Amino acid sequence: MKTLFLVLRINVLIALALAASCTGRENNRKAGDNGAAFSDTKVILTPAPGPEVRINGTKIFGVRPGSPFLFKIAATGEKPLKYEALNLPAGLTCNASSGMISGIIETPGVYSTVFRVSNALGKKERPFKIVCGDQLALTPHMGWNSWYVWENHVTDSIMRAAADAMVSTGMIDHGYMYVNIDDCWSVKENSKDPGLLGPPRDERGMINSNPRFPDMKAMTDYIHSLGLKAGIYTSPGPTTCAGFVAAWQHEEQDISRYVEWGFDFLKYDWCSYSRVGRRDTLPDLQKPYILISEILKRQKRDIVLNLCQYGMGEVWKWGKNVGGNSWRTAGDLGGSFEGIGTALFRDGFDVFTDNELFRYGGPGGWNDPDYLLIGYLSNWKGETVPTPLTPNEQYTQVSLWAIQAAPLILSGDITRLDEFTLSLLTNDEIIEVDQDPLGKPGYRVAKIDSLEVWKRELEDGSLAVGMFNRGEGTANITALWSDLGIVGKHKVRDLWRQKDLGTFREKFSANVGRHGVMMLRISAK
Repeated sequence: MKTLFLVLRINVLIALALAASCTGRENNRKAGDNGAAFSDTKVILTPAPGPEVRINGTKIFGVRPGSPFLFKIAATGEKPLKYEALNLPAGLTCNASSGMISGIIETPGVYSTVFRVSNALGKKERPFKIVCGDQLALTPHMGWNSWYVWENHVTDSIMRAAADAMVSTGMIDHGYMYVNIDDCWSVKENSKDPGLLGPPRDERGMINSNPRFPDMKAMTDYIHSLGLKAGIYTSPGPTTCAGFVAAWQHEEQDISRYVEWGFDFLKYDWCSYSRVGRRDTLPDLQKPYILISEILKRQKRDIVLNLCQYGMGEVWKWGKNVGGNSWRTAGDLGGSFEGIGTALFRDGFDVFTDNELFRYGGPGGWNDPDYLLIGYLSNWKGETVPTPLTPNEQYTQVSLWAIQAAPLILSGDITRLDEFTLSLLTNDEIIEVDQDPLGKPGYRVAKIDSLEVWKRELEDGSLAVGMFNRGEGTANITALWSDLGIVGKHKVRDLWRQKDLGTFREKFSANVGRHGVMMLRISAK
């Protein structure tokens, strides 16, 4: 194993002093000291967006020829903003007041355009690439999913409220785009709840939604009108995980229905498929996903496919080959509310490292360790309560997901985001790491006991570096240039505080709190 100079310091008095000092300096979104450990309270590190224009989100987007195109330019700054997209391919137009680009591209190709956004204080430009071909999801998905907060209580009004919140909180201005229903939208036969009953399918065999979703097309139209995309969920088995009608023997009809309704994303959850199919061999595991992806390819609508089968058969080795745009790498991170923290470290760190998942993710197909479980969640006892993750653990989850190139999909209550949770979701320098167009997932380069250093290579030649403390006390971590594969002087930037820390040679050290992280960008001077 590579050497790493790490000095563990567990000193309660020093830790408390550092924490108190940092808390005093960094509340109200003020940047803090280089390397100072902070207390496990809700310390906001992300600076608030300024009045000047900043263009955010992904820099590349894939679409298939002939499919409807919808993309919202993500930008912050003092309103009103004026949006322009220069050199758009034929068939696309940009709304100057909303920043929504729409239309249809008929001719395959790579189209280099430029986004220009302006306000009373000035303008900014940023290159943007549209790839019209056979590949979607050129960067990891960003959005929201209903499951871990609403589970079997989800409704049409909840989905519309979530879309509204993605706009009103400004998440849309940082690149979030998917608003996804999870389980419990279809009919549940023999339910005692009349809100879940009804004909499961119409006379053509087309799947119906339950009375909680009276008009799916109207709902997706509403989501699209905000510049967002809509996602849906089902299983290849007879029923979903929660016992609702699913796709078994109606796959063609159900995909046709999703296209008719206007959905853009499909989570395909293994669930009851074990009752009708086998999982003894690799072809058995692949069969339902090959079937559904082939159906999706024939549609005149782009639907991103998420394989949710919990890592069976080392899905990361073949998920993209069977048409998946992302694949779950382990079990439900929030299967047990009290166990979320344990699952974060086991499934987030160890599953990824032990299986070398960085070798398999990339443009068009991404490792998916499950959703961001921050904010308010269901505790599976009929209550919605704050996440059991400590503030440090929440910083760790978002940082680790970004360095792994994982989807950034919140599954907490998007309508109840406090300033701390919103700051975790809208740090544009962290999002830039997750959405880097090179699409190379990061990996661990050094470990001693509970302390780890990870790196991710970025398109511009710089490195994203995560210094993680999985231990039970504050620790001093040193990242050695030799472990990172670099030499000489390099600039170091704190991504959470969005603050340059200086130029360093051979190594960089920082104090990191219990279960916390220091997230850096290191670039040649």
